[in-house]
Amino acid sequence: MEADPVVENAPSYVPVRSSGWPKPRLPRWTYLVVAAFLVVAVLVALVHKPSKAEQATDLRGFLSYVTGDIESCAGGVGESLQALHEVQAGENSASDVSDGISVAQQGAQNCGPATNMSIDDLQTYQVEQSLDSYKLAGVVTGLINWAAPDAQNVQTDVANVLAAHTAAARSLAEARLNADLVVLNKQRSRIDNVINAARKALDVTQAGPTLPG
Repeated sequence: MEADPVVENAPSYVPVRSSGWPKPRLPRWTYLVVAAFLVVAVLVALVHKPSKAEQATDLRGFLSYVTGDIESCAGGVGESLQALHEVQAGENSASDVSDGISVAQQGAQNCGPATNMSIDDLQTYQVEQSLDSYKLAGVVTGLINWAAPDAQNVQTDVANVLAAHTAAARSLAEARLNADLVVLNKQRSRIDNVINAARKALDVTQAGPTLPG
């Protein structure tokens, strides 16, 4: 048999190449559903925008809550400083000095999250969303820091001043106490400034926590 004749000038074979994965087209109703959800989200946000009265109520609740959590630590700070002032004024006996040291040491321990459930509770407390614009979450963090380590340091210093047996040791302990009191009071000032700004904006007369120093 004769071989098939070669066809001259025949076009060369070019395989068809895919340009990539096919691009699925979303049905029109999908876009309508997404648009509807966006409209609903906007409407819900508008409907739930808290009034000033509601924010004021939430602020009162906030102040009551944080005051309750910090008061046991704050009370110890006040008692420790009072004991120190009485000793420095010459109003205490040796047994009272010993009692003052014990009060200060126990107070320092009571300001730690690990030993005080109320301070630990502050670490997980969430401020109401209606109060977001007043930066009160920073107040919660500030109170935790005021307690530990600031208040702990001050009360430890008080115990060291009371326990000092020489003038040099007492002078060194008092210098450390004064420096830590400055830190404690700066923290208190920052807390008070934020709280008072929120109280003024919402016409709330209820005071925030009392933080001695």
